[in-house]
Amino acid sequence: MTGDEPFSGHEPPDTSLPPEGGRFGRFVPTSRGRSALAIAGFLGIPLFFSSLMASTLALEKPGKIQWHGCASGICTVWHPPTAANTAQIWGWALVPPLILVIVGWIATRLPLGFYVSCIAAIVIAMAVVHKTGIWAAHHTVRFPLGADLIPPSISNIWDRGEWELEARDTALSLSHWTIGIALAAMFVMGFLAVRAHQKKRRLPPVSGVPMVGAGGPSSTMPGTD
Repeated sequence: MTGDEPFSGHEPPDTSLPPEGGRFGRFVPTSRGRSALAIAGFLGIPLFFSSLMASTLALEKPGKIQWHGCASGICTVWHPPTAANTAQIWGWALVPPLILVIVGWIATRLPLGFYVSCIAAIVIAMAVVHKTGIWAAHHTVRFPLGADLIPPSISNIWDRGEWELEARDTALSLSHWTIGIALAAMFVMGFLAVRAHQKKRRLPPVSGVPMVGAGGPSSTMPGTD
C-alpha cells in the first residue's frame, strides 16, 4: 500500500481458493463416524458362522468309553461331545467377530475408519479358514463312524468324512461372502464420496465482498442536504 492510496479502514477479504492438483484435486474419501462400527457389526454376522464351522472342525471331539472283553479285544462306545467341549467351540467362534467389532470401534476415530473396518474383516475372514483343510482331516480321524457316531451298517446319516467336507465348504463360502460384502461396501462408499466431491466442484464459486471505495459509503441521510 503506497502513500497516495486512500485508506478505507480495513483490508478486503481474500477470496482466492488454493489450486487443486489432479483430476480430483486434493480429494480424500474420508468416512469418520459410526459407519465404521456399523459395517464391522454387519460383517461380523457371516464371519461368526464361518468361524463357528471352523472352530467345530478344529475343536469338536466325541466322548469315548473303552473296555476289554469284546471279541476284538477292546470294546468302544462313542458319545456326543460334552457340554464343556461345545462351550469351548462357541467361545472360540466368538473371538474373530469380537476382534472385528473392536477394530470397528477404534476405526470410528480414524478419517478412513470405514475402509479400515472392511479391510480388517477381509483379513480376519481369510485367517479364520486358512487351516480348515487340516482341521477337517483331524476331525475325520476323531469321528471314525461319521459325525453322527452311527456305524454305516445301521443306516447312518453321515459317512466318515462326509460332514467334514460340507462343513469346510460352508466355512469357506461364508468367508467368501464376508470378503465380497466388504469389497462391495468399500466400492459403494468410495463411489458416493467421489460423486459428492464432483458435485461440490460443480457448484458456482462464492463471490467475494466488494471493495469499499476511497470515499467510503455516504452516511448522509436523505433530505438533509
